[in-house]
Amino acid sequence: MYDDTIAAIATPPGDGGIGIIRLSGSNAAKIASALFRRGDRGKSVDVTRLNSHQLYYGQIVELTAGHTVDEVMLVRMAPPNTYTREEVVEIQCHGGPIPVKRILELTIAVGARLASAGEFTLRAFLNGRIDLSQAEAVMAVVSSRTSESLELAIQELRGSLTSRLGPARTELIQTLAYLDASADFPEDEIQGVDVAAALQRAERALREVLAASNLGRLYHEGVQIAIVGRPNVGKSSLMNALLRSERAIVTPIAGTTRDVITESINLRGIPATLLDTAGIAETKDVIEQLGIDRSRRAIESAALALFVIDGSQPSDPDDIVVAQMLAERLDRDGAGRVVLVINKRDLPQHKNHPDIHLALGGCPSVEVSTVTGLGIEALEATLFELASSLAGETREPATVSLRQREAVRSAVASVHAAITATVDTMPNDLVAIDVRDALMFIGEITGEHVSERVLDEIFSRFCIGK
Repeated sequence: MYDDTIAAIATPPGDGGIGIIRLSGSNAAKIASALFRRGDRGKSVDVTRLNSHQLYYGQIVELTAGHTVDEVMLVRMAPPNTYTREEVVEIQCHGGPIPVKRILELTIAVGARLASAGEFTLRAFLNGRIDLSQAEAVMAVVSSRTSESLELAIQELRGSLTSRLGPARTELIQTLAYLDASADFPEDEIQGVDVAAALQRAERALREVLAASNLGRLYHEGVQIAIVGRPNVGKSSLMNALLRSERAIVTPIAGTTRDVITESINLRGIPATLLDTAGIAETKDVIEQLGIDRSRRAIESAALALFVIDGSQPSDPDDIVVAQMLAERLDRDGAGRVVLVINKRDLPQHKNHPDIHLALGGCPSVEVSTVTGLGIEALEATLFELASSLAGETREPATVSLRQREAVRSAVASVHAAITATVDTMPNDLVAIDVRDALMFIGEITGEHVSERVLDEIFSRFCIGK
């Protein structure tokens, strides 16, 4: 299957300044030769003889009619210095959907096959240019939502995850070699290894990868933040202040927001989704009640909650209702998942909110004014710290996919089982079983031990041109 030549459109669909058709395989240059005419005069050329990694101007022509489909720039890339380590040709044409599609059709008519999702990256993996963790990092690069998440993905593309796994892998290989040798040659004098200490070092290294993955996941997937409170305390104004734009409608009339409005912000590198919810209060209005029900669900689903109160007024019974709802969340999730936002700091303040503080315990509070912007940066700093705390203590994030994270967890479990077996003075050949399992799980991450089903699952999530 992977001996043929594949072709795909490598640029997004729709109108654009440029469109790229990518070919990869042993016949890529030969196929291009049949369609490409070099220069203004349209001279036939053997693309296999063109200099590698150099752009050439020309036209793509219809084989039968002979007329020009589009003016193009063509680049031939000779192996092994290509994305797939195969011969690669890229045809750069005008970015309209018609010329791009027509040129792709012509490459297929001449002998290429339409690439499947992720097949270019799959070939890069199968040909040894990248390992499996780097291949998965390609998707992380494409789907990055902030500059920081992009930087993390680029690190993984350069093999950062494989390097992080290196110390644990080395410890396990050396330990397994000793265990196998001592089991196979019990009467020979074999240099001793402190198996328990080596396994503990391996477990510690793997747990560090897990901790880094939690923070990396936060930078990649982001966090949801619900803005909640009774009507007319400034929830929508707070959302606009965090967005630095007038996204939500703000009026003096209570109950303006009747549905959950979502917008994204960059929270110091962490992608965050703000949920502006309907004010929670007693009402007989059916539509308002639907909005309040959605607000309650947002409180349940969001990772963090901003509880907004009007600092210029004493506590309202509806404030207490919201505080009690959030107190239940604190009891369940622990302190630090709710921020009390005392709004309207530009007005004379009413400092008496004992019921709210009592209900929410020691959760952080920030005074703000959505009119003047006072306290907004302090609120962002508090949110960043709380969001980061969701990932644990680590400060060295790593982009790790769900599949990779589960493999690391399995490796940790196997190493821990090996440590337990060592403490219980089990025979070395039985300890070796768990060590071998741990190495297999690490191999699933790098691609040394991976099934075709897993490969299909990974690369099916890629776009066709990648």
